[in-house]
Amino acid sequence: MNHKNILYIIGWILKLEGFVMLFPLFVAVCYRESSGLTFVLCSLIGIFLGQILTRKRPNHSAFYARDGFLTVAISWIAISILGCLPFYFSREIPSFLDALFEIVSGFTTTGASILTDVEHLSKCMLFWRSFSHWFGGMGVLVFMLAILPMGGGGENLHLMRAESPGPSVSKLVPKLRTTAVYLYGIYIAITLLEVILLLFGRMSVFDALCLSFGTTGTGGFGLLNSSISSYSHYIQSVITIFMLLSGVNFTLYFFLLMRRTKEAFQMEEVRWYFIIYTVTVLLITCNVAASQGHFFETFHHAAFQVASVMTTTGYSTLDYNTWPEFSRSLIILIMFIGACAGSTGGGMKISRFIIYFKCVGKELSYLIHPRSVKILKMDGKKIEHEVIRSANAYLMAYIMIFITSLLLLSLNGFDFTTNFTAVAATLNNIGPGLNLVGPAGNFSMFSNGEKLVLIFDMLAGRLEIFPMLLLIAPRTWRK
Repeated sequence: MNHKNILYIIGWILKLEGFVMLFPLFVAVCYRESSGLTFVLCSLIGIFLGQILTRKRPNHSAFYARDGFLTVAISWIAISILGCLPFYFSREIPSFLDALFEIVSGFTTTGASILTDVEHLSKCMLFWRSFSHWFGGMGVLVFMLAILPMGGGGENLHLMRAESPGPSVSKLVPKLRTTAVYLYGIYIAITLLEVILLLFGRMSVFDALCLSFGTTGTGGFGLLNSSISSYSHYIQSVITIFMLLSGVNFTLYFFLLMRRTKEAFQMEEVRWYFIIYTVTVLLITCNVAASQGHFFETFHHAAFQVASVMTTTGYSTLDYNTWPEFSRSLIILIMFIGACAGSTGGGMKISRFIIYFKCVGKELSYLIHPRSVKILKMDGKKIEHEVIRSANAYLMAYIMIFITSLLLLSLNGFDFTTNFTAVAATLNNIGPGLNLVGPAGNFSMFSNGEKLVLIFDMLAGRLEIFPMLLLIAPRTWRK
């Protein structure tokens, strides 16, 4: 294990976070808020610690997959601890663990909150809370790769694979740094376009920026206690569209920009993404409208909520706890499915489900024709055995963590639906669940121990589980 290289990269991450803390400081200056002084202190802490760790570049550059996974896991814990300090130092969130829960929820784009009254936060804290979605959405280390010369391609690829969502990660162009630049360029363009369209809806610049951060980062932290319900239908529709766009594999946008339309339209995952979304919206609309009426109004809210849950954003226009059981069940189902790999969305990813269904189909074909040879393909290309093995291992690890977390939460005495959806909402980076953790509720009633379990789940869900498991595995630290 290359400890010096790991610490060196973590140092750069802390310095980067220290610099981005100047953004909420600028907001504090604009609104003349004294709580902004905490960002000065926290920024200095991050830059100081980062400077200590990066004062000398390691001579030994060997960097393996294990190092990449550990670097990502430790980096995300480090940025979370530093990122929660403004909430804690300002006493706007007086409990350190609550502040940590809130910022982990932000960076992992979960959107689960312990706050019972969001509106009491200062503007700079609201901005930092929302910006954490955008900062963590595409990946903190991917952002660092895009703006900093971090050395060799092998080292960078291990970092990108450990942080990027999905069963496989590949370079869009030969140079990994250029790939990161393309991804963040698309990310910024989508964000700016949403900001402009929200401004057309007579929204303030501050609100437009914060909600765009939460949408493109698929985070879901709102500025009001009512989330998005008090905004106009135009604004809700714009957010719906951009939630869907943010849940698409960003490789599609790259192909379209490069005019590689054939490859773009061959992406099975994107096709199934929109098919699942459309079918779910129509089913919920018919189900809810049959009992509550108002077809077109129901369709509007169903389109929003399905997009919010499927892309794991977590915004809400109403309390879907009031929907019939069939619709609530569909909401839970799409929590697990999630968005596309290579997007800012969470969940298990549609690409994995495609692989699982293809494997089942192959097994059935083999039972019918034992001597047949069937090659699994996706997007017209062979699915490598390594990808299938990784997807299967992910599923088993996912089930193991889910069951363990559910059993630990079951000790609290809350109902099964609350505990089940709390784990589903955090492990899949959704935000709200059902019952006590539904859109009208929050996570404040959980004990400190239970919040630690959910913090682990949020980090594990965002980092595709294995970096966090590797961090706590005893064998990792043996020579």
